[in-house]
Amino acid sequence: MESGRSPLQAAQELFVATTVVLAHDGSADPRLIYANRAALLLWRRPWSAMVGLPSRLTAEPAERQSRALALEQARRCVALEGYAGIRIDSDGRRFRIEKARLWTLQDGDGQPCGQAAAFATWWWLPQAPGGSPPAAGERAEPGRGDRT
Repeated sequence: MESGRSPLQAAQELFVATTVVLAHDGSADPRLIYANRAALLLWRRPWSAMVGLPSRLTAEPAERQSRALALEQARRCVALEGYAGIRIDSDGRRFRIEKARLWTLQDGDGQPCGQAAAFATWWWLPQAPGGSPPAAGERAEPGRGDRT
């Protein structure tokens, strides 16, 4: 921690950061225990709906297996850099994340107690007519780019 910065200041800085930060506990079906403001806005959920949510629900069903494999790899290696995947917000809108970092959280005794993720690069994916997800191979909306 920077000299002169209190834990409260550090927590406030993390909450207002533009980088998306999420964390879940270490249970069999992990539930979110933290989401900063950028994550709440991206998933379009208030704190009360995001924290406690099974973290698997941040991804659409077709993406959950690859997400679980990446989390397992991060658990085995303590951290994983460069993860990419598709996520879904509370309204069913899809977005792609890139260059995410996944890492294992440890308790005061150094034992694994959950995992966290952070990323700053993401963009919305197009919706197919009728609001359903686009067909495989469809491109991202032009002009959206990545958010940093």
